[in-house]
Amino acid sequence: MRIAIPHSLDRDEARRRLREKAAQAAAKADGMATVSSAFTDDDHMVMTVSAMGYTLDCGVELAEKELVVEVDIPASLGFAKRMIEGVIREKSGKLLT
Repeated sequence: MRIAIPHSLDRDEARRRLREKAAQAAAKADGMATVSSAFTDDDHMVMTVSAMGYTLDCGVELAEKELVVEVDIPASLGFAKRMIEGVIREKSGKLLT
């Protein structure tokens, strides 16, 4: 699944916020999930989110005017695809605020 979240920040500010907020993501999961992240370069991050017995690997790209999240949803979670997309939009959008 590909999810694009628009932003209006200049690239340097978006990078700064993404790095700062990604470091805080694990703490904000409040024990509901385990979140780990690593940057592969200035504009690309990989995240792993584990919750309720599932692990989702995500790729995050900081583009000029959007944050693009790529995530493979296992077939066993197909019933929850819309809910997962909503959570990704909400949480990923907060990475740049």
